[in-house]
Amino acid sequence: MAPPHPRDPSTASNYEQVVVSHYALNWKIDFEKNNIIGDIVANLDVKQDTSNIILDIRDLTVHSVCLRLNNEMIRSDFSSKDNGALGQKLVITTDTLKSGDKPVLEIKYETSNQAAALQFLAAEQTTDRVAPYLFSQCQAINARSIIPCMDTPSVKSTYEADVCVPTGLTCLMSAIGHGSKPSECGKRIVFSFKQPVSIPSYLLAIVVGHLERKDISERCAVWAEPSQAEASLYEFAETEKILKVAEDVAGPYVWGRYDLVVLPATFPFGGMENPCLTFITPTLLAGDRSLVNVIAHEISHSWTGNLVTNFSWEHFWLNEGFTVFLERKIHGKMFGELERQFESECGFEEALVRTVNDVFGPEHEYTKLVQNLGNADPDEAFSSIPYEKGSALLFTIEQALGDNDRFEKFLRSYIQKFSYKSVSTEEWKEYLYDVFSDKKIILDNIDWNLWLHKSGLPPKPHYDSTLMKACKELAAKWTTEGSETPTDGEIFAKMSNSQKLAVIDAIRVNKGTFGDRMPELTATYKLDQAKNAELKFSWLMLGLENKWTPIVDASLAFALSVGRMKYCKPIYRSLFCWSATRDRAISQFKANIPNMHPITVKAIQSLLK
Repeated sequence: MAPPHPRDPSTASNYEQVVVSHYALNWKIDFEKNNIIGDIVANLDVKQDTSNIILDIRDLTVHSVCLRLNNEMIRSDFSSKDNGALGQKLVITTDTLKSGDKPVLEIKYETSNQAAALQFLAAEQTTDRVAPYLFSQCQAINARSIIPCMDTPSVKSTYEADVCVPTGLTCLMSAIGHGSKPSECGKRIVFSFKQPVSIPSYLLAIVVGHLERKDISERCAVWAEPSQAEASLYEFAETEKILKVAEDVAGPYVWGRYDLVVLPATFPFGGMENPCLTFITPTLLAGDRSLVNVIAHEISHSWTGNLVTNFSWEHFWLNEGFTVFLERKIHGKMFGELERQFESECGFEEALVRTVNDVFGPEHEYTKLVQNLGNADPDEAFSSIPYEKGSALLFTIEQALGDNDRFEKFLRSYIQKFSYKSVSTEEWKEYLYDVFSDKKIILDNIDWNLWLHKSGLPPKPHYDSTLMKACKELAAKWTTEGSETPTDGEIFAKMSNSQKLAVIDAIRVNKGTFGDRMPELTATYKLDQAKNAELKFSWLMLGLENKWTPIVDASLAFALSVGRMKYCKPIYRSLFCWSATRDRAISQFKANIPNMHPITVKAIQSLLK
């Protein structure tokens, strides 16, 4: 049997002794103070005798604590203690609680106006500039900045919420909406929500803003600021179709609704898989549905991540590696196996290789699949490693076993077995061996220690390179000395956006040698007119890596206009490392900090250390 889970190092909570099974939130959103005021009532299950309840918090002001057992108030002294990079811990001391007890804990508190999980935007900072806006981002360990909680994916809880917001604004959460009503004062409106499926703390989410809803299907809708609503409906019109394909692969969708909300440009990620309400960056609004693979990724999280969850952030690959693999399975079902092979090879060559070699270095701890985070904030380790190295491992296993259909059935049974639970790498591996007990010799030939516990690049899987070959051949015409340079962009124009991106990324391999060709490449392929954010980003990075001066203004403008870390962090890294642009880039970054998400600010500040 797999060993018991080791302790999650990213939480101070005593979740081995007591867990939160359900909580109710009563919140007031204050756009003047930029904070949340309210209370949480948590139902607890005591697993082991204890006289302490320890919760994670970060910069919360706790006004009062009340603990009841069998409807009677019991002693509940509380204090806050520093916990370094992980925030603080709220220690509640009481009379001894016995295993099996089910006390109820009520905490009245308010958040800081600098809460790590929240970004409050003034009306002029939004797309439509008509009303203030609030959105959250709790992954990985920022839920503790908006609720006292056991901020670990090892603990899952159901929740309900009543949220009071100014009249005229709409509130959405990672839950099913249960209507709204005027507040007692008549100047505000209270939205009610219930999430009947147990979720970890990092999936708690809220959005408040001037939003319009567009229905895609009976169970899918997209929310956006009114000026973006029609474009969002067009871009994500195939959401229901993707969801049905995902169900064919992974099993029934258990969350009721699958809605999307297009957030302001400051949102630091491409998407966030909050249950019932996926958060989406506006950089996906390419106008041609060329970036909807992100939707397939977030939909896939409805099974791998949200239903079956990594027990700690050291095993993050169980969330993201599986989700990338499932996303590409969906892509293959919709567009053919060659496309799945191509997307997988792109992920390995363009994301994994670059992250290992250029971002961390091949000996770095964070290039391991199973990482040792210690007391570090998990956000410090965030990269493409768990996504692409994890997906490549699953691809390798599937190839070694030689039976794609049977491996798909394994994925489905794995999801079914571990649904509503948190899982470790050892538990997954043990289940893999159980299901494929007749293939033990093949599985034993996989170098598990190298894949799971060694830093650096793993062996590259054997992909069908038919589509990649065409991309590299076109790129070679630009980079091979003496070759005939393409004079028209017809071949490039007929390629899919993924192939176009692969061409530019293949050219990017030739660092420092391509500056003289940038004007010609840009004009031939009209890269300065690209609407697809991925393609534009790759073009900007190619110019920066080759010290092409005309790219600087466009790079600074792009970094200013998007908050997605995938784009702005590498751009700022390149600008900071180039002596000709360092001072200007630092000046722009510092001036823009008030308009940026706290997570993004922290990530870019780390580049200046």
